[in-house]
Amino acid sequence: MKQRPVRVGVFGLLGSGNLGNDGSLEAVLGYLRAEHPEAAVDALCGGPEFVTARYRIPATRLHWYRGEYRTASRAGAILGKGLGKLVDVVRTAAWVRRHDVVIVPGMGVLEATLPLRPWGFPYALFLLCASGRLVGTRVALVGVGAAPIRDRATRALVRWSARLAAYRSYRDTMSRDAMRAMGVDTARDEVHPDLAFSLPTPAAPDPSPGRVCVGVMDFHGGNDDRARAGQIHRRYLDGTTRFVRTLVEDGRQVRLLTGDGADAAVVTAIIEAVGSPLVTASDAASLTELMAETAAADSVVATRYHNLICALKSGTPTLALSYAAKSDALMDRMGLGAYCHPAREVDPDRLLEQFRELEKRSAELRQTLAERNLAVARRLDQQFTALTAALFPNLPKDSS
Repeated sequence: MKQRPVRVGVFGLLGSGNLGNDGSLEAVLGYLRAEHPEAAVDALCGGPEFVTARYRIPATRLHWYRGEYRTASRAGAILGKGLGKLVDVVRTAAWVRRHDVVIVPGMGVLEATLPLRPWGFPYALFLLCASGRLVGTRVALVGVGAAPIRDRATRALVRWSARLAAYRSYRDTMSRDAMRAMGVDTARDEVHPDLAFSLPTPAAPDPSPGRVCVGVMDFHGGNDDRARAGQIHRRYLDGTTRFVRTLVEDGRQVRLLTGDGADAAVVTAIIEAVGSPLVTASDAASLTELMAETAAADSVVATRYHNLICALKSGTPTLALSYAAKSDALMDRMGLGAYCHPAREVDPDRLLEQFRELEKRSAELRQTLAERNLAVARRLDQQFTALTAALFPNLPKDSS
C-alpha cells in the first residue's frame, strides 16, 4: 500500500490586502510544512494570485462573480451577484470534495464587529461547512474569533456554519461564549491564543529611541453603527490626529502602521494634517514586517487587532485603541488590560494621559510581556497538537 498525500485546503478572505488574515494563513502553513510536509495544500480565497505568488500554493478565487464586494446598483450587477450565489454552491462543493481536510485559519469569521453583509462572507462560510458535511470532508475552524451578532440572517448563517464544522477552536474565551449563546454546543471546543502568535519573532532591529508606532485603521464603527458611521470616523480620525500632533510637538518620531489597504487614506489624512517630517508611514507588507517595526519602537498605540498582536509579541509596551471586546480581552490576557481606550470615542487628552503612564512603566511591562509570551507559545503548541489529533489521525491511502 502506497500512502498518498493528504489533501488539505485552506479557506478565507486571504490575499485580499488584510495582513492579519494573511498572517493567520502563514501560521497554519508553517504548521503544515513542519508537521505534515507530505500534505498537498491549496486555497479557496479572496486573492488567489497573491496567495500563489507569496505562499507558493495553488489557489482558486473564492467567488465566481468578480464584483462580489462592490456595491451593486445596476440591474446587471444585481443579476451577476444573484447568479454568483447559485454558481458558488456548485463551485464550493466541488472544491471541498477534492480535499480530506479544509482549514479556516484564524480570522474573525464568526463575528460582525466590522460592517458585514450576510450574503457575502457569512454565506460563503456556510457553503463551505455545509459542503464538508455533505461530501464527508472535515472542515476545521481553527483559532477563530466570534462575537454576538444582532442581524438575524448573519447570525443564522454563522450559527449553522459553526454547527456543521467538524472541529472548532477559538482565539479567546469570549468567542467560545458567544457561540454558546448562539446555540452551538461548545463543550468540546478549546480556546488557544491567536494563531499569529506562532509566527517567528524577527531579530531585534536597531532601536529608534523616542519612536512611537501608531497603528491606524479606516474605522467607521461596526455592523450596528451604520447610521452614525461618518460621525464615528470623524471623531476617530480627529482624536488620533491630535494625539499624533502632540507627540510631534514633544519631538517624538511617529511611525504610522496599517493592517489593510483601506487604511492608506487615514495615513494620508494624518500626515497632511500634522505636516511634520517626524511623521512617516510604514510600508510593511506582512505581520513579520509589522513586528519588526514595533520591536524598534519605544511604545505602540494601535487600533487593528493584529497590529496589537504584533506589538505585544515583539514585547513592546502597547496601548489599544479598542474597537471591539476582542481587543480588550487580548490586552487583559497579556497583562496590559489597563491600557485600552475606546476607538469610537477617542479623547486625545485622556489618551495622552494613558500613554504617558504606559511609558513610565515601560521596563515593568516589557518583563510582563516576556513572561506572557512564553505562556502563549506553550498554549499554541497544544493547539497544533490537538489539531493533528483531530484532523490527521489516519492518513488516507491508495493502492497504486
